[in-house]
Amino acid sequence: MTTTTEIKDIVKEKYGQAALRVVAGGGSSCCGASSAFGDCADPITSNLYDTTQTGELPETAVLASLGCGNPTALAELKPGETVLDLGSGGGIDVLLSAKRVGPTGKAYGLDMTDEMLALANENKQKAGAQNVEFLKGEIEHIPLPDNSVDVIISNCVINLSANKDRVLREAFRVLKPGGRFAVSDVVTRGEMLPEIRQSVLAWVGCVAGALEENDYRARLSAAGFENPSLEPTRVYHVEDARAFLQGQGIDVDAIAPQVDGKFFSAFIRANKPAIAPKACCAPGCCS
Repeated sequence: MTTTTEIKDIVKEKYGQAALRVVAGGGSSCCGASSAFGDCADPITSNLYDTTQTGELPETAVLASLGCGNPTALAELKPGETVLDLGSGGGIDVLLSAKRVGPTGKAYGLDMTDEMLALANENKQKAGAQNVEFLKGEIEHIPLPDNSVDVIISNCVINLSANKDRVLREAFRVLKPGGRFAVSDVVTRGEMLPEIRQSVLAWVGCVAGALEENDYRARLSAAGFENPSLEPTRVYHVEDARAFLQGQGIDVDAIAPQVDGKFFSAFIRANKPAIAPKACCAPGCCS
């Protein structure tokens, strides 16, 4: 069984190599550099952002995107808010968030991969972003104080953690009372045989560790969040990856009925409860 440390090392290596490919002038893909989909056109990471969003961003920030959704378009960010992106990679969602919260707000990016942090800081300089800060660290141990963030976003990263409960507890800790959890992630629907799940994971590297949708809601509630919800944004079908799966020696037709449509990207929302007002115990005590 793969240990937590081994999982972190695998993720660091994968995303470090992705950053280096972008710096060298190539693109990246959730399925890896040797994906059967060619120039980043895999069904998970492609076409998540429109040019009205990315037109003013450095090209390397866009090329380094390894997400499965567009949390900045759905998180309803407001001017003056403080945002934290868990697993910020090359910085695309941080830079987009910084524009939405404006000069009175702040956008943090947290990543554990040196190569991605270097690329993100380079993109920050290119974009001239003054309200952005990239932090080195793990999403299981967020290097920010309690009650310091208005909104937490993330883009296809929480599923990669070997300790998701710790991630959710940390997210809850750093959010201010009434703060919002608004992430994109890959989830599964219904039961699936372990060997079938592993076959699909050979295709979609970024669904490794994906939670079942009801399990995700339950873990958010256990961490203290209220009103957890999942909104599917992109459903994955076996036909999207037929060439890749066949190249791995997998009988696509045999597994199709058991996996088709059971993996999907979702926008996941929840709230940290606001502090309840103190009850008055005597006349004038609330004035």
